[in-house]
Amino acid sequence: MKNFKIKNKSIATAFLAFTLSVSSCVDDLKQEPNIGITSASVFKDFSNYKNMLAKLYGGLAVGGQSAGDGNGDVAGIDGGFSIYTRLLYTLQVITTDEAVIGWNDGTLHEFHKMIWTPANEFNNAMYFRLFTEIAFCNEFIRNTTDEMLSTNGISGANADEARVMRAEARFLRAQAYYHLLDMYGNVPFVDETTLGTVPKQIMRADLFNYVEAQLKEAEAGLKAPKTNEYGRLDKAAAWSLMARLYLNAKVYTGTERNADVIANCDKVISAGYGLNPKYENLFLADNNVNNPENIFSVVYDGVRTQTNGGTTYLVHAAIGGSMDPAQFGVNGGWGGLRTTKAFVNKFEPADLRGRFYKDGQTLEINDLGNFNDGYAFIKYKNLKSNGGAAQDVQWVDTDLPMYRLADIYLMYAEAVVRGGGGSMSTALGYVNAIRTRANASTISVLNLDFILDERSRELSWEMTRRTDLIRFGKFTSSAYLWPWKGNVKDGVAVGEYRNLFPIPNNDLAVNPNLKQNPGY
Repeated sequence: MKNFKIKNKSIATAFLAFTLSVSSCVDDLKQEPNIGITSASVFKDFSNYKNMLAKLYGGLAVGGQSAGDGNGDVAGIDGGFSIYTRLLYTLQVITTDEAVIGWNDGTLHEFHKMIWTPANEFNNAMYFRLFTEIAFCNEFIRNTTDEMLSTNGISGANADEARVMRAEARFLRAQAYYHLLDMYGNVPFVDETTLGTVPKQIMRADLFNYVEAQLKEAEAGLKAPKTNEYGRLDKAAAWSLMARLYLNAKVYTGTERNADVIANCDKVISAGYGLNPKYENLFLADNNVNNPENIFSVVYDGVRTQTNGGTTYLVHAAIGGSMDPAQFGVNGGWGGLRTTKAFVNKFEPADLRGRFYKDGQTLEINDLGNFNDGYAFIKYKNLKSNGGAAQDVQWVDTDLPMYRLADIYLMYAEAVVRGGGGSMSTALGYVNAIRTRANASTISVLNLDFILDERSRELSWEMTRRTDLIRFGKFTSSAYLWPWKGNVKDGVAVGEYRNLFPIPNNDLAVNPNLKQNPGY
């Protein structure tokens, strides 16, 4: 068993009720849960704390309160579509050259075509999923201040552990705000002090400063690298997200912060992480053991986290056509995800990261809705590294890495090339270590175009691609085209305003403090 599990459904329901605090409607903000247990009473018993913390982590992994994403956290969308990681994949990967999807569920097809609108239900679900996570975290943080711990009679070692948990909640809130900062720009702002008022809109640069400050505060309270239990956060995760925040600082604020990228990468690297000797093993059902590379992963378990998101989605949806699901450790394929020739062409023939299924597939994509158009891409599997079976053939055991050392190496290298200091020879060594593991040829010179392509090869389908393309000025422009970008087979530029997603119409309708992102 790898992860937390909510054991008390009444506690979970009480905690869930506080998602109302993210609503822009004043009446909703004043609501209290109409159940026999309240947040105030729950926090008087320290034995409940870990269960409530599990809900914060569970907000990344699953869509609702019961197996198969039933009793969903986010209204207005099927629970299976509403999972944080699945929505993040939709907005960060399907919008790029790394993936297309063959399904026509609602407005899902709009993402690869880059024609989404403020009425898109998947965009709206991502937005509200992030604020739901923030609401969970706000409630935990609000009830675990030193004053509240004292009031509730939590003392000694229990109080010390509660403070560590509060730091974890602070990180998870900062991470959700980071994703809002990255994808939506200027958004409503709520924290643990925001109760009973209509949220005001925070500007992107100010939100950057808030996320930075929160990550620093979280870092101070988190456990040292590798000393927390598996699936929970530590200081290295804070350094990793800070490096990612600083890497994109010019997009968010207009100011480069590459020296800060290097400083945080150095901290992670010095903490004793190492590359997993075999790239494929990073994405298998036992990637939680003997894996020195992963810094923080969203934990999945085929028995305890039965969800249609996360790696269950990434395994099943990538299987179709003549592919044999048993070779991926599952009982069937969903015939959805493939990739584009622009992505395929980035790999040397011997590169182990470029694993494509071609039998019955065409490289060209003439019909986005036909699974056989486009090569299938093989990355995540529900099999163990020894070839053995996982616990279940429907629900996947494979954990989903959010931060891992190879990304740290690549961020360090990019920041060096961008003039942030550091060592060019060290940067080159990091990149070549990654390429050697992948059986790709080593290089002697680094440049930004190469780093962008290497990030795609190494971090494919790990939900960084859209952000990377924006940082390099290639997401919306004609500087880089891929099949069906802009809803044209060979690809066209789209309006620069699509570097941000729209604020949902239904939030604008109830909150007069909000202004829509330009272009929508």
